[in-house]
Amino acid sequence: MGVHTKTVRIGDRVIGGGNPILIQSMCNTKTENVDATVAQILELEGLGCDIIRVAVPTQEAAEAITAIRSRIHIPLVADIHFDHRLALAAIRAGADKIRINPGNIGGEDKVREVAAAAKAAGIPIRVGVNSGSLEKELVAKYGGVTPEGLVESALDKVRMLEEADFHNIVISIKSSDVMLSIRAHEMIANRTDYPLHVGITEAGTVMMGNIKSSVGIGILLHEGIGDTIRVSLTGDPAEEVRTAKQILRALDLRKGGIEMVSCPTCGRTQIDLIGLAQQVENMIGHYDRLNIKIAVMGCVVNGPGEAREADLGIAGGKGEGLLFRKGEILRKVPEDKLLDALREELDRLSAEAGNEN
Repeated sequence: MGVHTKTVRIGDRVIGGGNPILIQSMCNTKTENVDATVAQILELEGLGCDIIRVAVPTQEAAEAITAIRSRIHIPLVADIHFDHRLALAAIRAGADKIRINPGNIGGEDKVREVAAAAKAAGIPIRVGVNSGSLEKELVAKYGGVTPEGLVESALDKVRMLEEADFHNIVISIKSSDVMLSIRAHEMIANRTDYPLHVGITEAGTVMMGNIKSSVGIGILLHEGIGDTIRVSLTGDPAEEVRTAKQILRALDLRKGGIEMVSCPTCGRTQIDLIGLAQQVENMIGHYDRLNIKIAVMGCVVNGPGEAREADLGIAGGKGEGLLFRKGEILRKVPEDKLLDALREELDRLSAEAGNEN
């Protein structure tokens, strides 16, 4: 059972209230460059991104939202820092949601002005706190950056909006410390019913960031905490979306797409299994509507049997390999044609399912 939260509509998507967990990412293009930003968003859409955020550091970036939004198919969130005028401009330009820190946009009168504009436009506001920017008073009060301090800071931002008679709110409460994040989310989930945007901020490079994000986000979602997620990586946003999808699939929170299993290699392996597995992983992204499991095994003797639960698989041997289904061998294939054989079978399955890839 998940933690009960209110529903919040973002464009044509809904989070909270037991709705499916939605995946977010953020463009690393200059928002003012409409063509580059749209191209990146369309790529992310194709990978399964549900909501996209763009930075709005300038008036030109705010005004670009209109053109960007007209060319994409998922809700667009405007990320605002310090200047409430940019929040107002982003709302006028058609943003589906804005992300602000009410504590740094010029005082409570400015917060009320932004809240009134968002309310009139019918769009939500995401507020929250990052452990790196926790107010000095709360750091002093709690003797450092603590879950209690993060929760108090986030709820104070919520209070500012509620006092402006604004209740269409999403909360984020982020840290680069995995266990700190988990404790803070567990604490705030018991004190509010606003939807929670979950992620491990500044998680790091693709490898380290994936590990920290998978552990932190995975634990929270398993506890029923979180309504939308963002994997924060120092890298291509496409990697964020791919990782987020795998986290949701691993937790049985999202169906569809190909699940790949592969053996860890051993002394029996006589092919470049690591390279082959990587090629297969890159290839299966083009068959995202197929809901099957495939296996890439390094041993023709034990591979098909060990991977009998896979819907489809290949096993490599010296000079030749096997294509198999549910543990049953379909045919022998020259070693250098294994990838092609797997692709042909996936194309056939895709055609049968009526999918275009």
